[in-house]
This record gives sequence, C-alpha cells and structure tokens, in this order.
Amino acid sequence: MIKNIFDSIPKNSNTEVFEDLLNHKNVQIERIVSSGQTTPENEAYLQKQAEWVIVLEGKAAILFCDDNITHHLKKGDYLYIPEQCKHRVVYTDTTCETVWLAIHIS
Repeated sequence: MIKNIFDSIPKNSNTEVFEDLLNHKNVQIERIVSSGQTTPENEAYLQKQAEWVIVLEGKAAILFCDDNITHHLKKGDYLYIPEQCKHRVVYTDTTCETVWLAIHIS
C-alpha cells in the first residue's frame, strides 16, 4: 500500500508526534513532527541504537552534549547520531512544523 509521509501532518501540536512507519528486524523508521518543541535543558537522549535523521520540512538544531557542538539542520539536511551519543534537540521551527524522518539501527 502506498502512503505519503506528508499526509495527516498534525498542526500546532503541544507535543512532538512520533509515528512508526516501519519496524523490521534491526531497523525502525519513524516520522517525527515538531512544532517548536525541544529537549528540556536538564534532559538528554542517550540511545542504545544509532540514528540517522533528515529534516524534510522546517528547521532544527541538535546539540551533541559530549563535545558541545550544535548541528543546525534545514530542509534536506541529514545527520548521523552514533549509539550512546548524548544529545538534545535545542531548536525546532516555531513558524511551521518540522517534519523529520528518523531511522534507528540496532
């Protein structure tokens, strides 16, 4: 069945929306829609699996906590996040939804 990643984009949600598109063996693909949400300052992601993300719409910034480097992403930019890399989303666009495609690899 054909689906479109831009169908049913939630608008102005108070929370980030995560939607699994595919779970197969050691790969999870998800769509994430952000409307200005960021990771709280006293929290960070520390994942057991590697992650590859691309911004399909909007803008975002991800801070790699260990080396204090912020990666600014715009439409079409992608980033590899190694497993066990402590990181935070420090910015997502507030003027439009930021649509991400995330691929998690265990």
